[in-house]
Amino acid sequence: WHVLDQQGLSYADPADFDADLTWGEALLSPTRIYVKSCLALHKAGLAKAFAHITGGGLTENVPRILPDGMAARFDPKAWALPAIFPWLIGTGGVSPEEMARTFNCGIGMAIVVAADNAAAAADLLSANGEQVFQIGEIIPQEDGEQVFLPGLDSAWRA
Repeated sequence: WHVLDQQGLSYADPADFDADLTWGEALLSPTRIYVKSCLALHKAGLAKAFAHITGGGLTENVPRILPDGMAARFDPKAWALPAIFPWLIGTGGVSPEEMARTFNCGIGMAIVVAADNAAAAADLLSANGEQVFQIGEIIPQEDGEQVFLPGLDSAWRA
């Protein structure tokens, strides 16, 4: 990986942010599977849409579930970035904007629920073993952009 090469690191070296992991272990951790918790939310009638945040990050995956004329505004301070991401920003020189476009940044699944169902949805997801963050809201789209992360640079460089 380019950033590891720049830093003279190998996959066998201890990860800078967690000495209990090698870089290889940190980078190859398995993808979480959300089927059980998302199916429970769907069966309860609480979910309007699901976006699995994979390659393409928040900015490319979320627009796929938004109706025409709608956008998503996220609060980048609403969740803590897993330790590898601040390392990539600081050491690797990856901009927060690129991080949001490329990686999930700790949000593996984005779920849209009605505001009056947010507490019930969070309770059900938590009961199914998920860590839940209310990260934003769906808003009317005012220009061509569908995903807004106001204050991203300062939130993720802190």
